Amino acid sequence: MKLPASALNWFEIPVNDFDRARSFYNRLFDYEMQETLNGPNRRGFLPHDPQSGGIGGAIVHGPDYIPSQRGCLVYLNAGNDLDGMLERAADAGAHIVQEKTPVSEEQALGFYAIIRDPEGNRVALHAM
Repeated sequence: MKLPASALNWFEIPVNDFDRARSFYNRLFDYEMQETLNGPNRRGFLPHDPQSGGIGGAIVHGPDYIPSQRGCLVYLNAGNDLDGMLERAADAGAHIVQEKTPVSEEQALGFYAIIRDPEGNRVALHAM
């Protein structure tokens, strides 16, 4: 079997209050989120560049989407400014669960932090 370039193809972050979540993630990424309605599900697309092979994701409000601090932990790309993104996260209503931490003491794998978004989801931020 040939290994895929990435284990991740797409991700969705469940939300209860779509407008609150959209406002939070817009502020976090300093970005204006595009949204769509697909059946009962309302999706807001997080920034990515599919033409460069970027992996995308969305916030989703719908009957089967329940925010949680358990389950998979998604690492969002903070670019080169984890401190700036953490500051925006706190200003937008996130709770900082784990402050900026090196991924590894032995290898240069960047830094990460973990937040709880206003919807109650545990989300990680990563920057090189």
